[in-house]
Amino acid sequence: MTNAQPSKIRIASFNVNSVKARLPNLLAWLREFAPDVVLLQEIKCVDDAFPRLEIEDAGYNVASHGQKTYNGVAILSKSPIEDVSRGLPGDESDVQARYMEATVFGKVRVAAIYLPNGNPVGTEKFSYKLAWMDRLRARMVEQLADDEITVWGGDYNVIPTDGDVWDPRAMKDDALMQPESRAKFRSLLHLGLTEAVRTFNPAGHVYSFWDYQRGAWQKDHGFLIDFLLCSPQAADRLTSAGVDKAPRGQEKASDHTPVWCELSL
Repeated sequence: MTNAQPSKIRIASFNVNSVKARLPNLLAWLREFAPDVVLLQEIKCVDDAFPRLEIEDAGYNVASHGQKTYNGVAILSKSPIEDVSRGLPGDESDVQARYMEATVFGKVRVAAIYLPNGNPVGTEKFSYKLAWMDRLRARMVEQLADDEITVWGGDYNVIPTDGDVWDPRAMKDDALMQPESRAKFRSLLHLGLTEAVRTFNPAGHVYSFWDYQRGAWQKDHGFLIDFLLCSPQAADRLTSAGVDKAPRGQEKASDHTPVWCELSL
């Protein structure tokens, strides 16, 4: 953990699918990949149960927004984590822990996002997903007015285009590929945001998720649903971005793997 201002920072987003179950994998990845900032999703534990000491021993400050058994997001940073805000504004009755934001390295605003899955289509879960996306867009509009270097990273649970999935026919009835989901994701980009991973990897077959079933990982039957959306101020500083597939190949891996980008400061 440091107060020094580097010339470049690496920001990663990683749906860990239970931080306690994947802790050895996460610690190994932090040591090997050495990101400066990590946005975690699906930590699946309350804040008091988060493995804070182990993460701090690895060189990171920690802020979490947890929930028992489900959901949960966290921000890890080699710099102090400041001005933390937990929960997505717009619905005081929503108790699901899916969103938090903070400032890192003194001038970069980051948000950790775990967007609702929405399945099955036609139920209140799908309606909740779409309403949540509307709230996210409203929050983004507010933040963009501040002209800050901002990165909204996370598991968006949307497959934006047919090029983001190994076989569009296999997912055509899923909430992640519905026209409404895709339209609302496009509405985020139309605010003037830049998606880092696709900017540097425009071709297909770039995935961040592989199901545990039917040998999906071994067959590379994946899809891209984890994204880093950058404000214009962040996009101007983008130097590289990609997907780190190595963690998905480990024993007891999450079904997601990290996506990352680098910003010049």
